[in-house]
Amino acid sequence: MTFHKLLIANRGEIACRIIKTAHEMGIACVAVYTEADSHSPFVKMADEAVKLSDTYLNGKEIIEAAKQTGAEAIHPGYGFLSENAKFSRDVLKADLIWVGPSSKVITSMGDKLKAKDIAEKAGVPTLPMTTDPKKANTIGYPILIKAAAGGGGKGMRIVESKKDLKESIAGAQREAKTGFGDDRVFIERYVASSRHIEIQILGDSHGNVLHLGERECSIQRRHQKIIEESPSPRVDTKMREEMGEAAIKLAKKLKYESAGTVEFLVDDKTGEFWFLEVNTRLQVEHPVTEEVTGKDLVYEQLRIARGEMLGYSQEDISWTGSSIEARLYAEDPANDFLPATGTLIAYESDTNIDARWDTGIEQGSIVGTDFDPMLAKVITKGKTRTDAANKLALALENLHIGGVTTNRDFLVSSLRSKEFLKGKTTSDFIEKAKPQRAVLLKGTNLELATTAAALWIQGKNRENASLLKDIPSGWRNSRLPRQRITFSYLDDEVTVYYKSNRDHSFSVNENTNAKIINWSERGIDIEINNSRFFSKITQDKDDLVVHGPWGDVLLRIVPRFTLPGSEAQAGGLVAPMPGKVIDLKVKVGSKVKKGDTLVILEAMKMEHQVKASEDGKVTKILIKKDDQLENGALLMVLDN
Repeated sequence: MTFHKLLIANRGEIACRIIKTAHEMGIACVAVYTEADSHSPFVKMADEAVKLSDTYLNGKEIIEAAKQTGAEAIHPGYGFLSENAKFSRDVLKADLIWVGPSSKVITSMGDKLKAKDIAEKAGVPTLPMTTDPKKANTIGYPILIKAAAGGGGKGMRIVESKKDLKESIAGAQREAKTGFGDDRVFIERYVASSRHIEIQILGDSHGNVLHLGERECSIQRRHQKIIEESPSPRVDTKMREEMGEAAIKLAKKLKYESAGTVEFLVDDKTGEFWFLEVNTRLQVEHPVTEEVTGKDLVYEQLRIARGEMLGYSQEDISWTGSSIEARLYAEDPANDFLPATGTLIAYESDTNIDARWDTGIEQGSIVGTDFDPMLAKVITKGKTRTDAANKLALALENLHIGGVTTNRDFLVSSLRSKEFLKGKTTSDFIEKAKPQRAVLLKGTNLELATTAAALWIQGKNRENASLLKDIPSGWRNSRLPRQRITFSYLDDEVTVYYKSNRDHSFSVNENTNAKIINWSERGIDIEINNSRFFSKITQDKDDLVVHGPWGDVLLRIVPRFTLPGSEAQAGGLVAPMPGKVIDLKVKVGSKVKKGDTLVILEAMKMEHQVKASEDGKVTKILIKKDDQLENGALLMVLDN
């Protein structure tokens, strides 16, 4: 059983990742795409592509695309239809090869309740749980509500007390219905100081099953992973063997084929572990396993799909060094990690840093609300865990990115924190370590950034000048005011005054001396008061993304003359992000208290509650259910 052409029923960075390995194996690739992805890199990277009518969830249309192009196999990637048993069966019925485990395994493991039952029968420990809200007290608060039909943080709620149970269940059910088409939820014991440890398994159609060690994925926000690593700083050889044996025991009971992941919850204090779920697909965090084992998991998936034997045993698996992955998201950590949208004005990694970038976007890509906000996975490997962490932080710091708010600074702060470097990466890491959510420039750094930007713009003006191009910038034969430019940064305005000196340096503001070492379209090599650095600069109309030792800062050129604008309405409550209104909790005349939920928005298949920031009375409502809102849209007006 073999194939020469593969259709990838997915998009973005995972489609690019699969294409890369398939091409190395001499396999041609077919991409499918929607209108929103017409200009995405994965479409251009594939050998051919088929446009879908509206969604990546239309299995029938995807199978037709495979038939149309002569593809003999389908790889589902992760997300979308990757754990859809019906799609798997339909692929096989169409005489195509399915790259993944059997539909029977997908069905049994896709239902979290059934999966727990099978794990218990296989002798794998599980957490206490119930499907009856009335029995929540028997488990003991805090508890965790989880979707029975899916994962990825969707349909998941931590409940601290009985009074919040009803509303939390309702919200989890809505989110589960939207994400998985199944609103069933169950209640499980919540272990606060815990770790999420998962074991990577591989199984072939000849009965061979082995594991490739563990990954730790404990650092999460909104129950979604953001930093993963292998090996885990908590797992020793004995624990790895025990968890690996449990994973293999379950995989053999399932007669598992292809790559998969068995997830466990570990009590950080006792080391006790419990089965959580089996992900019957490739995981987002699979690269860290590849880095420490040297095994290409996509390669192994494709080999197994061709009916080949693994060809090696558990004794042949070894681990070298340490690997860490960070997920770069379009989101605002300072605003409760809410998704962000926009156009990437700048996006360029530093090729001098030894880091792996699994990404599906490029400069100019539009980040909307149609898909998950992950922009890239950044992976490094080091001889030690500290080396890998430092390298990853440096790669992120040297990334030139702007136009969309991201979690880059938060990731760097997390990786450089003493808690992370000491391996204190439990599920409550964010609450305990309190990494910096964003970098706000002020003082010297803001002056360096605005000076570099101002002198880069004057250099660009000289480069584009059509008359008197060789005359120094700002040259005059009489006493005239200094040249100036004003930038807006967040809510402030910064004016830079400068003039050219006879020695080709510049006097800036009151007591700053600057010298341009080299100027180019991509940036400026500059010396400011004896401090020299290269600032990469990208301009889009009046917006400038300015990179330097401080990171990236978005500056906007303030026009010399502007028309007066309208003022925001007093007491106005605005949307913290773009999204769809799925529930309106109040009406005109409602009295609300600080912290009350007023509106529930949905973006990227996740629910987000908009709460009252103070006590008041609703005097005006400007939205209705099912409205699609832009970021900053006025929702309602509250009076004190």
